[in-house]
Order: sequence, then C-alpha cells, then structure tokens
Amino acid sequence: MITTGRVRRLAGLSAGTVAVVAVTVLGATGVLQGAEHSTIDQRFDVRGAEPAGELAVVAIDEKTFSSLDVTWPMRRNLHAQMIDRLREDGVRRIVYDVQFTEPSTRPDDDLDLLDAVERAPGTVLSTGESDAQGRTRVLGGDEQLAEIGAEAAGSTFPSDSGGVIRRYTAENTHLASMAAATAAGLSHPVTPADFAKNGDALIDFRGPAGTIPTYSFADVLEGRIDASELKGRIVVVGATAPVLQDIHPTAAAGPRLMPGPEIQANAIWTAMHGNPLRELPDWIGTLLALTLGLSGIALVLRFGPLRALIAVAAAAAAYVAIAIVAFDAGTVVPMAAPLLAMLAGATAAALVAIAGEIAMRAHLSRYSVELEREVSARTAELVETQLDVVLRLARAAELRDDDTGEHIDRMSEMCGEVALELGFTATEAKLLQHASALHDIGKIGVPDSILLKPGKLSDEEFDTMRTHVVQGAELLTGSTAPVMELAEIVARTHHEKWDGSGYPARIAGEAIPLPGRIAAVCDVFDALTHERPYKKAWTIADACAEIQRCAGSHFDPKVAAALMVVLEREYGDLIRQGPAVETSAAASPHAQQSLAA
Repeated sequence: MITTGRVRRLAGLSAGTVAVVAVTVLGATGVLQGAEHSTIDQRFDVRGAEPAGELAVVAIDEKTFSSLDVTWPMRRNLHAQMIDRLREDGVRRIVYDVQFTEPSTRPDDDLDLLDAVERAPGTVLSTGESDAQGRTRVLGGDEQLAEIGAEAAGSTFPSDSGGVIRRYTAENTHLASMAAATAAGLSHPVTPADFAKNGDALIDFRGPAGTIPTYSFADVLEGRIDASELKGRIVVVGATAPVLQDIHPTAAAGPRLMPGPEIQANAIWTAMHGNPLRELPDWIGTLLALTLGLSGIALVLRFGPLRALIAVAAAAAAYVAIAIVAFDAGTVVPMAAPLLAMLAGATAAALVAIAGEIAMRAHLSRYSVELEREVSARTAELVETQLDVVLRLARAAELRDDDTGEHIDRMSEMCGEVALELGFTATEAKLLQHASALHDIGKIGVPDSILLKPGKLSDEEFDTMRTHVVQGAELLTGSTAPVMELAEIVARTHHEKWDGSGYPARIAGEAIPLPGRIAAVCDVFDALTHERPYKKAWTIADACAEIQRCAGSHFDPKVAAALMVVLEREYGDLIRQGPAVETSAAASPHAQQSLAA
C-alpha cells in the first residue's frame, strides 16, 4: 500500500528533479551567465591584489595636461620623445595604447614619431580599425611598420552586460590583440588551445585599479622618474584622464573604474603567463549542477526541510570554498548553476513535503511586500536627506562669497532648465540641477583673503583661486551616488572653455562633458546679473549680449542658444530692450578676472 508519506516523498522528488533540470538547462543555455560573471568578480575580490612587477603604465593624466601645458590630442613629437625616453630607460617592450591611424597636421611630428618607433624595435601600436585582411593605416600602413620593426595590434576588448570587461581575445578587428601580440613578440606566444572556443580568455587581473605601477606621462618625459623604476618592464602608454573617457568597469574589485592602459597591462600579464585562469568544460558544469541539485533533494527527503536546509547551506559554503581555492590555483569552477540547482531542488522538495510551509511562505510573501514598501519609503527619505545634505554643503561653500547663498539656487535651477531645453529627460535634468549646486564646492579650500578680495587678484592669487576646480572634484570623487558622480564632473569641467583656453585640463569642444558646458554658461550668467564685492549687477540685456558674444569661444554655441531660449521665456521684454552698456567694457578687469575664476 502506498502511504501518504511515500506519496509526498515521491512528489517532492519529482518537483525537486524538475527544478534541478530547469536550472541546469538555464545554466547550459547561458541564461545564468550574468550571475556566473558576478561570482567571478567576487572571487577576484576575495583573492585581492597580486604582484605585477614586470609591467608598468605611463599615464596621460590630468597632471600631464597641466604640467606640459598641452591639450588632447597631444602633438606626436611628444609621443616620439616618450618612446625615446623609455628606450633610453631600458624598458623591455613599449606598448603604445594611443591610435595613430591618420596623419597629423604636422608632418614633421609624424616623421619624428616614425623615427622614434624605429629606434625602439618591437614597439606595439594600438588600433581599433582594420580591413577584412587585418591591414591597418597606423603610421602609414603595415609595410611601413614592418620596415621600422613595429606592429599594429587590436586595442578593443569584448564586454559583458553593463559594459564590464572581463576577457580579452586572441585577435580583434582581424588583428592580433595587443596582449597576444606583445606576448608573441617576447617569445611567450599564446595558442588557440589557451583560449575558449570563441577565442577569448579571462583576464587574470592583478588587482583593482592602481595595482599596476603607474607613472605620469609628464613625470617620465621630464625625467622625474628614475630609470630603474621602468628598466626591464613592459610599459603600456595610454590615456587615463577621466575627461578622455577611457575608463571601464572590470571584473577586478575596487571602487574605481580601471583606465584602458591598465586593462591592457593586465591582459598582457595574462597572455605572458599563458592565460592561467582556465574555465572547466561546459559538460562538467552541467554534471556539477545535476549532482549538487540531486544532493539537495536527497538531503530534504532524508532529514526533513529544516535540517536539510542547514546541511544545504553547509554544502554550499564548502563548494564556495573549494571554488575559491581552485580559482587561486587557476581553475574557474562554475558556481551559479550548481549552487542554484542545489537550492532549487532542495526548496522544491521541501515545499511539496510539508504542506504547512506553503502557508508560511504565503505569510512571508505578504510580509515581504510590506517590507519592500517600507524600504521604498525609507529609501525615498534617504534620497531626500542626501539631496538636502548636498544643498547645505553647497550653501556652506557659497556663503563665503555670497551673503545669501542664493547663487547656487538660481544657477542650479537654470542648469536644469537648460538641460531640458537640450533634450534631457526630466529625471536627468533634475539630477543635473542637484549636482550643479556643488560646482564651486572647492572654494572651501580657497583662503578668504583671496576669495573675498574686492580688487584684482595677483597672478599667484589667481592661480590659487583656480585650484578650487581640482580640489572640488577630488572632494567629490569616489562616491557611488549618481548625484555625487555627476557633481564631480561638473566641478572639474565648469571652467573649461569651448575654444580650449579654460582650465584645469584645457580640453575643448565636445570633449568637455555636456554637464560642465551647461554649468559654465549658467554660472557666468548668474554671476553677471547679481552684485558682487568687485562689481555691480549687469542688466539682463547686457548679460545676454555678453553670453552671445562669448558663444563659440568661452561657451558651447548650442548650450548658449538653449540658455537664450530659457531666458526669452522669462525675461523677453527686458532682453528686447537691448543692452544698456557696451558689454565688453561693462565690467572692470578684476571683475572679469573674478568671473573667470
């Protein structure tokens, strides 16, 4: 006779088996790939930083732009000088992660670069472009490169969901990748057997951003780095300045995004060591998922739901520990599908075995909904509190040179309106409105004797005043809150000018992030139209005329035009009256200087 208990066990076994098979199929078809990627990221986090002394990065950073007084793109004679410097310092191999696909506007500079590369045989040059045969136009083409002993290699990486870089390929854009080319050139070639079937391999990141020794381009070029620091190393040269936007999320742990040159350096280390992280074949992953899943069901049927869940947790912890140890030894054991299969099988069997647990889960589900509502409400309160702190912090800085602190309210609200005019969504515009309130937060670090000086600043005082941009950005950096990340961009770039004559990086045109361009024109307009210790308030018409005069030099013409549309809606009659004074002379020299700061 079949008892009720046996029926329940059979039903539990059937339900658990279905759940295990379903999860196993999901794992085999790639549906759980995102979860598996997350477990790999966590294993890098647990492992921590590893030595990488054979590599170094020479970073084209913000210090480079300010120290060398250059803008991007830099002249090629500077790159030529860098290659000569690295050669003289005795580096093992130069890998240049800057593209030289088209001739520059200075033929002599191009020749200097060719000559420098020829003096450093084996130099690997990056490109993201090639034809179907893998031919490139780097420095005049592949024949030219062959004559001077250099090689062009693909610089791009495949990315996973969210733009995360975890792998490199044997080749991309029909070329050997930079990592593969560098390793082959140093007698450490990687073979097809070292890669997965699709031609990629996990990058064995040495650690989070900053683990690879990194030196400023300016410091190396001007001899401030001892040659012994670079001698015998593979050196990757490339852009790391955030404004150049070659920074990416990676599998490596850490709060900062990783610059492209450091990713290249990690990929080169990986290729030089034969792709040490090896993933198990798919069939082993499927077998592990089935085995762990069925073991979870067996635990429930043998010990009951409560003790089985404890045993499943212990088994899962043991499996995780084994996977971490295996990862440190170079074997990537699949985790997502096996662990989820074990959990799914045990859960399904337990649900069927104990009818009373269904009611309990229904109760927990209702509680979960209520908790989610409460968490949502608390989260909304937290966001409001965060924005309130942002505004109070901004006012704390502004009150030092604005008696009321109303400048940030007017300026930030104007930024939001201009953003809407430029096509931002309401949410994006509101985020910019809040973020732009912190544009001058760096003035906290400027002495009152300079900040409140009514007369013209000396050159030294003006240089001190200008430091508020970098100080403000550094104060805001490192936060994961979207408003603070955007505030860092605004603080860093709102004194850049459309023609490249601004500061601190002297970037120009659309290389300046759009939020910074919006903040720049709104900040100046509000400063012009309100009284300061060093000037009287301009009329709306005078200020509009000045903004239009500076469009194309100081300001992005499109952003300036958007501001005019916003102002026309609010001050149309005043604007149409025309300026009351000659705008170019409407402010004293020290007033114009203070506006620029």
